[in-house]
Amino acid sequence: MISIRQAHLDDSEVLAHLAERTFRETFTTENNLSDMESHCAKNFGTEIQRQEILNPNCATILAEVAGQLVAFAQVQLHSPKGCVSADHPAELHRLYVGKEWHGQGVAHKIMSKILSTAADAGADHIWLGVWEHNPRAIAFYGKYGFRVVGEHIFQFGSDPQRDLVMVAKVNESLMA
Repeated sequence: MISIRQAHLDDSEVLAHLAERTFRETFTTENNLSDMESHCAKNFGTEIQRQEILNPNCATILAEVAGQLVAFAQVQLHSPKGCVSADHPAELHRLYVGKEWHGQGVAHKIMSKILSTAADAGADHIWLGVWEHNPRAIAFYGKYGFRVVGEHIFQFGSDPQRDLVMVAKVNESLMA
C-alpha cells in the first residue's frame, strides 16, 4: 500500500539519497558525468534537504511503500513565473519516482497530494519546468491538464538545456 505524507527533518538523509538516485536514474544517460556530479553535489545533500523541509514556502511530500521511501515531490508555494498568468501560482519544483516503482500508481497518488497541497495554500495555478527530452514526464503532466506556455533554460553544469514550462489550473487538475 502506498502512503503519502509530508517530510520531517529526520527524513533528510534518506530523502537526499533518494533524490540523487532518482535524478541519476532519469538523466544520467543523456548527460555527461562531470555535469551530473556537479549538479547532484549542489542540489541533493542532506543539509540541502533539511533546509528545504524547514522552508515554510516549500512543501516536501513523500511516498512510502512498507516504510520504504519510493518517491518524493517538492512544491514551491507562492512562486511566480513570467510566462505563467496566475494570481497565486505554485511551482512543482521536483517530482521523482524510483524507477522500480514506475507504472504502479505512485506518481498518481503523489500528484493528488501535490495538487491538494497547492490548493490548500491558495494557489490557483501550478507550473513546472520539464526537460524537452523527457517525453514520459511531459505525457504524465498532460494527463493532469498541464499545457506548455513557454520555455526557459535550465543550466545543467556546462550544458544549457531547454525546459518546457507547463501550467495547469489547480482545481481542474484535482479532478483528473
